[in-house]
Amino acid sequence: MPMQAAWYESNGAARDVLKVGSQPTPEPSAGQVRVKLYCSGVNPSDVKSRAARPLGGPMVIPHSDGAGVIDAVGEGVDTSRIGQRVWTWNGQWQRPWGTAAQFICLNAFQAVQMPDALSFHAGACLGIPGLTALRAVHLAGDVAGKTVLVTGASSAVGHYVTQMLKRRGAVVIGTVGSEAKAAHAKAAGADHCLFYKTEDVVSQVKLLTDGKGADAVIDMDFSTTIQWMAQGILRPHGHLVCYGSNPPADITVSFRPLLFNSYTLSFFLVYELTHEQRMACLNELNTMLEQNALTHAIGAAFSLEHVIQAHETVEAGKTIGNVVIDITH
Repeated sequence: MPMQAAWYESNGAARDVLKVGSQPTPEPSAGQVRVKLYCSGVNPSDVKSRAARPLGGPMVIPHSDGAGVIDAVGEGVDTSRIGQRVWTWNGQWQRPWGTAAQFICLNAFQAVQMPDALSFHAGACLGIPGLTALRAVHLAGDVAGKTVLVTGASSAVGHYVTQMLKRRGAVVIGTVGSEAKAAHAKAAGADHCLFYKTEDVVSQVKLLTDGKGADAVIDMDFSTTIQWMAQGILRPHGHLVCYGSNPPADITVSFRPLLFNSYTLSFFLVYELTHEQRMACLNELNTMLEQNALTHAIGAAFSLEHVIQAHETVEAGKTIGNVVIDITH
């Protein structure tokens, strides 16, 4: 039986290239599980890929994150996994078959069992936002009693970062773009919110830290934050943890402030975590989920038939919370 899916066959604007219709239902290969998807997460990387990343094949079913129930397993996978509620990671990374479909087959270890109380909407927010947030917090080290600046504190990743930092005893300063986003960040635990569009963020951080600067920065926009670092937003021997940047791709770096302040810079891509790094994140994230220790923010939900609107909503950047797609069967 065919399944319903969304896909594109060339790069371009969402309403120019995205299609919805029937595709063959996949069968799990050895070592794989098939997940009957109930929700697909739409992330900024998904819409950027659709717009400009070469396809590497005739078509792409987008999205890496999703949640559903395992309904079939391949050779070598314990049949007891059938019926498990799971969330997925790296669904469409370096391959054409993502979660914007009724079914997905992937390696068994990419389907992580969910606590019974966790909703499919929440499960579809964990692969990129949840794991990115936790890896960033791990890299920041011991933050108890320290001040951490979180750029984009109301974003999908920043919202999780803020909660995780507060669990570790940090003082969190978040940058936000509006009063509504400030309220969202503060609800997650942010101690202070700075409006990057209208305020001098560097001077405000210095004011909040007695002129010393933040102990660490967890950053989503290296192109802006590297300029702030040259102005002393980070105290000497501080640590910048970066997982993204706005354009341009080539960024000028002022070397002397980095050297003379003995800064540490850490960069990572959540898709390419080592096995050890990912397992550390998965184990801790699962513990937090079992303890119901995280708040999951769903900003908008669309049907698969409205995948174009979902992509355009993510691109607009005005929605507070994750954008998801409900998959019906």
